[in-house]
Amino acid sequence: MASLNVNGKPYQADVDPRTPLLWVLRDSLGLTGTKYGCGIAQCGACTVHIDGVATRSCSVPVNMVSGKKITTIEGLAVNNVMTKVQKAWLDNEVPQCGYCQSGMIMAVSALLKDRPKPTDADIDAALTNICRCGTYQQIRQAIHAAAKA
Repeated sequence: MASLNVNGKPYQADVDPRTPLLWVLRDSLGLTGTKYGCGIAQCGACTVHIDGVATRSCSVPVNMVSGKKITTIEGLAVNNVMTKVQKAWLDNEVPQCGYCQSGMIMAVSALLKDRPKPTDADIDAALTNICRCGTYQQIRQAIHAAAKA
């Protein structure tokens, strides 16, 4: 049995302790905003925050996150008010297919927490998520817009 704190709420999941956090979030808790992309922590579609750190949930066994605060894309907005990153995403028309967007937004939110005014070099170093639609220029614009907000 896994005891989890996800988006500020306690959860219990009856799963094998080696189950990747991604599958517990999606299959056991019904939080499907976190996406499966590659399963080897390379693409970033599954990015969530664990104790405020952007983490690829496909490679983290659920037993490693007991007692930690997990935030998914569903938990970013507070009282249905979009974060500055989410607003910048829409204002800069970043999403195309949308598949990578939740992981990308989670990674950018962590970046801006650590570096409120990132340079292009900071963005390049911190953002290793893959966008198959190639909206990297819009992503960069949205990051700078969110930093200014």
